[in-house]
Formats: sequence, structure tokens, C-alpha cells
Amino acid sequence: MSLFKDVINLWKAEDLLSQAWNDSNEMLDLSHEIFQQALIYLKKRENIETLKALKKRDKEINEYQRNVRRKVLTHYAVEQDTTDLANGLILINMVVDIERIGDYCKNILDLAINHPQTIDSNEISEDLAIIESEVQNRFKKTLEAIHTQNEEIAKSLMKGYRKQLTGLSDDIVNGIIRNELHFGSESRTAAIALYARYLKRIGAHLKNITSTLVNPFDSIGYKE
Repeated sequence: MSLFKDVINLWKAEDLLSQAWNDSNEMLDLSHEIFQQALIYLKKRENIETLKALKKRDKEINEYQRNVRRKVLTHYAVEQDTTDLANGLILINMVVDIERIGDYCKNILDLAINHPQTIDSNEISEDLAIIESEVQNRFKKTLEAIHTQNEEIAKSLMKGYRKQLTGLSDDIVNGIIRNELHFGSESRTAAIALYARYLKRIGAHLKNITSTLVNPFDSIGYKE
């Protein structure tokens, strides 16, 4: 069983680990904001300059990650107490997943910038629409679970992940590879394959993040 929740409650407000935890929360909030904006622009494809500016916000996510690493390392160097070492490692592990989500959001923005058409999942594929909706819902619930340290929400998110996201995404990508699915031009078909895969990977990193609430360190990212 994860002890992460109890340790967070024991951290002092001025403690470097507490600061690192707050940074990771702000980092997750920012990645969610970029994700939401990326989906809006993917459907509308308006104002390319705004899209390019949004991509640059990824640097803020990278800075958060460096800050978390620095604070965790400094905490253990100064305190010289490794009794909660696993929890510091959990924080570092979690921000890696958040940073990867930011990278996939950048990939979605690249689709919006470079693909000449909009990509509206509701008009393209029922399965793609389900995947997109599921990731949006999981992102919101992951934020809630992490911010409130709610293990029940985390457990519910761990269930059904493979069927709802992995299976449908693989069906789309593999169908395109087998030349069974077509979405108009070759470039559009390729763009949709990439989008389905990006959503799947965001979902996978969200799963890793929620698993920190229910799993010990060595089982983060795996089944409860």
C-alpha cells in the first residue's frame, strides 16, 4: 500500500519536499491547460502564431521539473535523513510523467500547426471520439485525485484503462497500418494515426501518475 499520502500530510509548509510537491501540482495544472488548448486549436486551427506561442509554454513545464529535482536533492543533502527517500523518488518519477504529457501536447499542437485541415474526432471516427473524451475525463479526475489525495478516484482510474484507451487506439493505428482504415488523403490518415497514439500515451502517463496514490514505489505505473 502507498504511504505517499501520509508522508505528504506530515511535510511542513516550508519543507523543500512540500515545495516540490506544490511545484509538481502546478506543473500538472499547466500541462492540463496546454492539453485543453491544444484540443481546441486542433478542432478550429485558428491563429497559428498563438499555437506557436502555446508550444513555448512547454519550457515552463521543463523548469518545474528541474525545480522539483533540485528541491528533492537539496532536501536529502541538507536533512541527511533518508527515511522518506522513496517518497522523494516518487515525486521525481511523477514529474517525469508530467513532462512527457507536455511533450505529447506539443505533438498535438504540431498537428494543428502543420496539418492543413482541422481534426474533429466527432466527425472522423466514433472510436477516436471515445478515446479523446476518455483522456479529457481522466485528466480532470487525475487532477482531482492528486490535489485531494483521493485513493478511491485513483483506483477507479486504474480500472478499465487498457480496454478504453489502449485497445481503441491500437485498433485505429493497426487498422491504418494494415491499409484497412482510410481518412481521405494520406497526410490526413497519418495525422489521425499520430493523434490516436498521442492520446494513448497521454493516458498512459496519467495512469502512472494516479498509481502513485495506490502503489508502492516499485509498482508505480503498474496495476494496483
